[in-house]
Amino acid sequence: MLMMQSQSAHSLKALSLFSSAGIGDLGVIASGLQLVMANELLSQRVSLYRENFEHDILEGDIWQLKQQIVTSTTDALGEDELFLLYATPPCQGMSSNGMGKLKSEISFGRRDTEDQRNRLIIPTMDIAVKLKPRWVLLENVPGMERTAIRTTGEQTVNIIDYVSERLGEEYEGKAEVVACEDYGIPQRRKRLITIFTRDPAAKEYFRANGGSFFTAEMREPRRTLREAIGDFPPLDAREGLNEARDFHPYHYVPRMAEMKHLWVRHTKEGETAFNNQCLNPSCLNQDNPGHEDVKVNGRWVSSKNIPIHCVKCGSLLPRPHVLDESGPRLLKGFHSAYRRMKWDEPARTLTQNFIYEASDNKIHPSQNRVLSVYEAMVVQTISRYRYKFSIGGADISTAKIAEVIGESVPPYLIQKICSMMLGCSSVRLTDPSPKGRPEEVLGLD
Repeated sequence: MLMMQSQSAHSLKALSLFSSAGIGDLGVIASGLQLVMANELLSQRVSLYRENFEHDILEGDIWQLKQQIVTSTTDALGEDELFLLYATPPCQGMSSNGMGKLKSEISFGRRDTEDQRNRLIIPTMDIAVKLKPRWVLLENVPGMERTAIRTTGEQTVNIIDYVSERLGEEYEGKAEVVACEDYGIPQRRKRLITIFTRDPAAKEYFRANGGSFFTAEMREPRRTLREAIGDFPPLDAREGLNEARDFHPYHYVPRMAEMKHLWVRHTKEGETAFNNQCLNPSCLNQDNPGHEDVKVNGRWVSSKNIPIHCVKCGSLLPRPHVLDESGPRLLKGFHSAYRRMKWDEPARTLTQNFIYEASDNKIHPSQNRVLSVYEAMVVQTISRYRYKFSIGGADISTAKIAEVIGESVPPYLIQKICSMMLGCSSVRLTDPSPKGRPEEVLGLD
């Protein structure tokens, strides 16, 4: 039996890299850990971070700042060790959307085959090797597991193998694909969680659990969209009906053009507007062919043969289209575009485009609108914590809020992971309750 060491309250410290606006960091601190340092490249994200957190954040490129990050973190630690290094490198070069765009850009000769963002794991590991954290936690898209990076010269290696090799034999761990909906998050979102540890008790935990970090006990019943937001005040994307700020300051949606509103209000729950049927009262044909994706030269593309006029009466169908000189022309879109979500399922994956009705599976299940900003905060579990999307007392734009939310990891998932790390480590907090204004759990959802 390993002897557990007890440390004073909040002496277990963490470092955050690629911190963005700090959404994931909410979960780190809520678990009881003390973040002592962070790093982010984008200035506006840094400003948001500073608005919400009290510890230091270094602004700039991790390649250039890696030694300063090590020095500043070491100074902040004092005589303590670094318990956790938490990093969320940019995922656009690894995600399915990012890879698709990358291939397109390469095919047109607009960029090289190598996405330099994938190589940001190199300075991350440089920092990890010098600081020797008890735990390393990397969060990214599942595609990271299949990503190869160039290390030196033309030598390439799988990115997870590279992490393992750099950390060395002292560390044990693995990468695992996690479905967020299995952990109390009302959203279908898959993430690759890579965890390595040098903690003796944690290694025993891994081995007892068949090499996996995630246990059945960590899971929670799936929460549906109805359970998460079903009793919120109704909204509509028309002027004057699109906000209920007395309920919550962020319970509002963008207004929608009347033609788009027509398509949306005739779209059934779980369906796409590309399948809408005839509205002509003397016809009402419900058998017009619907949407389908077809494969052309090995790539999936939207079908161009979806009718825009009723095959029986010739009336214009309420399907996404534009009007040009030759008349109405169907918009391009996959089966997920202009599609309503389903009440009795978790929400579909939130992206930074959740404020646009044309984006994948982003329309409210029954109301004629997208999710409100506050509903997105609930779905992403941000509403569980104290956080403000403002700088100097002024809210950032809705598009920027959507960008931050869509690119973040649900902080509740990070909280559960960090809490389990604390639970199976050789060290313990004497007072595991979180402190400080940004981490206060509000229980709003």
